[in-house]
Amino acid sequence: MAQGLNCESRAVDKNGKALVGAAKTSFLTKCRAIRQVCARFVELCRTMGLLTEASVAIDGSKFKAVNNRDKNFTRAKMERRIAQIEESVARYLQQIDTADRQEPSEALKNKTSHLKEKIEKLKDEMRRLAGLQAVMLATPDQQISLTDRDARSMATSGRGSGVVGYNVQVAVETEHQLIVAHEVTNVGTDRSQLSPMAKAAKATLGVERLDAVADRGYFSGEEILACDNAGITVTLPKPMTSNSKTQGRFGKQDFRYVAAEDVYVCPAGQKLAYYFTTQDKGLVLSRYRTNACQSCAVKHKCTTSKERLISRWEHEHVLEAVQRRLDEHPEEMRQRRETVEHPFGTMKARMGATHFLMKALPKVAAELALHVLAYNMTRVMSIMGVRTLLEALRA
Repeated sequence: MAQGLNCESRAVDKNGKALVGAAKTSFLTKCRAIRQVCARFVELCRTMGLLTEASVAIDGSKFKAVNNRDKNFTRAKMERRIAQIEESVARYLQQIDTADRQEPSEALKNKTSHLKEKIEKLKDEMRRLAGLQAVMLATPDQQISLTDRDARSMATSGRGSGVVGYNVQVAVETEHQLIVAHEVTNVGTDRSQLSPMAKAAKATLGVERLDAVADRGYFSGEEILACDNAGITVTLPKPMTSNSKTQGRFGKQDFRYVAAEDVYVCPAGQKLAYYFTTQDKGLVLSRYRTNACQSCAVKHKCTTSKERLISRWEHEHVLEAVQRRLDEHPEEMRQRRETVEHPFGTMKARMGATHFLMKALPKVAAELALHVLAYNMTRVMSIMGVRTLLEALRA
């Protein structure tokens, strides 16, 4: 389900070395067993009547891996590090050149010798980085981590901040805040995770229709369409990616689509008719235009081009339905925050400042399954009591 590695892709020992043969089979069996126990407990919650609401909130959060930032290299970080070393070497060479032009003395000889040792160490580091750079550039995402090879550098909500770790996805039932589906991925964005998580939650709850709410980071036309085709009704805001609004001009949302006439009506009241159909990044788009742009009194508020073109995806009606639901029920965004922030906050508090203790995605996935199991168990005990849970476990 998650994009990236999974338990089947690679098994490693505590030192990060790949396991083979019987050892790998045994490890993967244990990994699957832990995840199955977590899944079985969710099934138990359903039999106890705790998962009657066909409604979930989906969210992702970055968890730290056993890999500090100094041992993770992206292309930009590698280039900065190499530039710093080259600058240091140039500075040391200049200091040696300056010392050579002065009166020879024992102190200067010691200083020159010390500088040459520093230069040799930096050259060794350059050779090491050159080898790492070759490996890094050969990876699909041009990124490597030296301690946990599966960990990736990911941006977080704080401006200019980031973490080397994993992107944990959860689908949380909205009534009792129980985690009904979860996954770990080393892909730093959530855009491709909406339909996999929603489908997993729908299968777990065993319902024909499911309501799912997410934040703007999950907005993707293809993912929303996949959910719609699977009987999942999603509600989420659309991110503002156009510069028009920030520059004081009309955005696409200011143009009203009239389905009966297949036209868009602009803020000035002119109709933009169908012009032609094209494809962009695999999407079939229809373009709409009008001849009235040149004489329009508010053209400067609309476009800097000769005329304004409006694009419409062939499945745009699905996205429009999402926007209508959001307009009619804006409180669902507040409900989403209240639903998903509690599980993430609880698990991170229990895991401590370092978050994950295991290395490599298969082990990390099993570790997360244990934390999800612990969270769900304590949540059920809080809702129904310890005795009721024990009786259900014995049944």
